[in-house]
Amino acid sequence: MDILVLLGSFTLLCALAVPVAYALGLSALIAALWVDLPLEAVMLKISDGTDDFALLAIPFFVLAGAIMAEGGMAIVNILASTLFGCISGSSVADTASIGSVMIPQMIKQGYPRIFATNVTICGSVQALMIPPSHNAVIYSVAAGGTISVASLFLAGILPGLLFGACLIGLVLWTAHKRSFPVSEPTPLKDVPRIVREALWGLVTVIIIMGGILSGVFTPTESAAVACIYAFLVTFLVYRDYKWRDLPHLIHRVIKTVAMVMMLIGFSVGFGYMMAIMQIPAKVTLFFLGISENKYVFLLLVNILLLLLGTFMDLAPMLLICTPIFLPVILKLGIDPVHFGMIMILNLGIGLITPPVGPTLFVGCAIGKVTMEEVSKELWPFYGAMCFALLLVTYIPAISLWIPGLVK
Repeated sequence: MDILVLLGSFTLLCALAVPVAYALGLSALIAALWVDLPLEAVMLKISDGTDDFALLAIPFFVLAGAIMAEGGMAIVNILASTLFGCISGSSVADTASIGSVMIPQMIKQGYPRIFATNVTICGSVQALMIPPSHNAVIYSVAAGGTISVASLFLAGILPGLLFGACLIGLVLWTAHKRSFPVSEPTPLKDVPRIVREALWGLVTVIIIMGGILSGVFTPTESAAVACIYAFLVTFLVYRDYKWRDLPHLIHRVIKTVAMVMMLIGFSVGFGYMMAIMQIPAKVTLFFLGISENKYVFLLLVNILLLLLGTFMDLAPMLLICTPIFLPVILKLGIDPVHFGMIMILNLGIGLITPPVGPTLFVGCAIGKVTMEEVSKELWPFYGAMCFALLLVTYIPAISLWIPGLVK
């Protein structure tokens, strides 16, 4: 009955269109009243949830991504767009920022509007995997800080590239089959200029990863340095962003970070009540009762997350599900770094899956097409994405090989 009160109140509040963060906090308080736990205990946990030095990386990553996107650095080329979009850590934000540029350009070059929209929203999932993404920080926090952020960053490289390769293969096959227009090749004389312009932005990723792996920076410090670098390059090198617009940029970033931090705080209170009610232990027994085979467990988790991911954004799902599944994966001998990549990729696919799919909704709004039109042509993309998910799920080396090289 305790579990029903906690999860049932959360589900009911979400169904009543209460924001997820508030639904988490209110359901935790309702459960505390049910088990006769002082509300002060929950409130202290909520406060403790945001009192973590590692969480400072999130606002710095978001600000660095916002500066680079506004400064024009995110449209140097498609590769740079993907790398810069991943810093925001949100496929919804990536679709909104990159899609507003890329979709009109693809339509202008003769691509069908629906195809351009599908490519954009599916490509945003890749951005969730490639480092540096603050989703790795959120997963680490949800796991109680027991998982290295640097290892998670490294683990996302090959799954992200594999996911992108699957999409590229599908796009090339579709373009050839449907005789889509072929862009003019870039003149060789323009290559040095393009590389030079792109290099300024790509250095940001080098600073972050290089600083962390060399031990010079912590993840939080690397995010701060990257933020300063992005600011200097945008305002002193590209010079295509006005100083008078900076307060508006900061205001948007503060709103985004406030929502994320509120979500994290309330999710910690929610997780505290789950621990009090022994939900993780009960879920462990439930799954082990079905099968003690880790491959069967991973299949069941993938199906469950794909369904849940259609209704909620990535960050709250990570914060809610990680404490529940972590004891199970440790019991079955699944590496938590590997499982983190499975969760991020899986929930990323859920973001573009009907009936809700927040990223799907945003992409349709930008592409000026209906969800029904887009959904009809998304099935081949789902096939490519789920193929990549299966490879990442059942071949742990895809996620663990690079982290293993630096140990």
